[in-house]
Amino acid sequence: MSLVDHVHQVHIVGIGGAGMSALASLLLESGRRVTGSDLKESAVLERLRLLGAQVYIGHAPSYVEGADLVAYSSAIAGTNVELVAARAAGIPTATRAQLLVALTEGRQLIAVSGTHGKTTTTSMIGLSLAQAGYSPSYVIGAELNEAGASGHFGTSNVMVVEADESDGTFLELDPSIAVITNVEPDHLDYYGDFDHLRQAFGLFARRSHLPPVLCIEDPFLATIAQEIECRSYGFSEAAVYQIKNVSMSSMSTAFELFEHKRRLGSVELSVLGLHNILNATAAIAAAASVGVALEEIAPSLSRYLGVARRFQHRRVLDSVRIIDDYAHLPSELVSTIAAARQLGARRVVAVFQPHRYSRTHSIARELGEALAGADVAVVTDVYAAGEDPIPGVSGALVYEAAREILGDRAYYCASRHELASVVRGLLEPDDVCLTLGAGDITMLDTELVDVW
Repeated sequence: MSLVDHVHQVHIVGIGGAGMSALASLLLESGRRVTGSDLKESAVLERLRLLGAQVYIGHAPSYVEGADLVAYSSAIAGTNVELVAARAAGIPTATRAQLLVALTEGRQLIAVSGTHGKTTTTSMIGLSLAQAGYSPSYVIGAELNEAGASGHFGTSNVMVVEADESDGTFLELDPSIAVITNVEPDHLDYYGDFDHLRQAFGLFARRSHLPPVLCIEDPFLATIAQEIECRSYGFSEAAVYQIKNVSMSSMSTAFELFEHKRRLGSVELSVLGLHNILNATAAIAAAASVGVALEEIAPSLSRYLGVARRFQHRRVLDSVRIIDDYAHLPSELVSTIAAARQLGARRVVAVFQPHRYSRTHSIARELGEALAGADVAVVTDVYAAGEDPIPGVSGALVYEAAREILGDRAYYCASRHELASVVRGLLEPDDVCLTLGAGDITMLDTELVDVW
């Protein structure tokens, strides 16, 4: 019996997070009652209230009363008073991963994973199928610019989920179709080394009931593609879905797509960058796996506007465009800076906040080198994300690597509080300013308004 069978009311501890709010939206739309708690108010909580959730600020044992199940995010300690109260009352508890697995049982599941690109690819698949009339359910790790919600309960048996590899829980899913965008070193604090991470992705690919969708621009996935039947995609002649004849402008990206050397048609995207061409092709290949032709989803792909914090246009200050992106790994930085170049700006000014001490310790040089595509790079100190500092590890390591290439066009601002003033002093008319990182760097655009 599924964890959610006969469950009418779910209480979610940490309901405001991207992952938990997506599940809350899906539960509400499926007809269940949802209550939840979080530490502070947010736009996400207000949206959930509008959907019918009862949301509390702060934590109290009484909040779990009436719940058939209490779910909690990975950020919630086992000593949380609501979890303690639930267990004392005999109410079942579940992690986000356990709840997600339960909600996917019996579905035709498209599970999307990869070191980066999985959020965009998942949302492309979910929204494209929805707009083509296939009414999928979806669970995505960020807010959709078009739909507002990151979770939706559809009427069909198809479900699209972002499968998080960070703690290995993506291997608990049972995908009809596994999609993998790329495999790069990350979350090594959990996996120990890159080999174990690759092994996990290899297992995930082989768990796919139908041929998995794999990007063969990635060397590891290209190897897997030679070992198992799959729907491979990329620019390579060896790809089942081959991308050709790419054209780019400051407003759009277009390409032609071939399957087994046979032309399927043309695709135009409103989002920029070669990485989004790959993401869209993964979406097309996944949709084809459930019987949806290119011509059915191409129109919705052309209207796709992205998700929050993925090349998100925040504001224009005089003639300076501020664009925010979640990029925090080297290849993500390279792709985002390249996409900014597509805008035709006079200069690209990249403002980067390293994420986690452990990650900075491992790849500081690679991060600094990835910033070299910008005209000006500003590095601030590390966003801890709950980690304890590591002696000798700071944003200065990334800055030093960037400075070896950019020279005096690289800057270091250790103080997050002074960052807006420093950046303001560097910006010139017609620049594009990229705010890059997975931490509170996303607030820099509003801070720039204060010092403009």
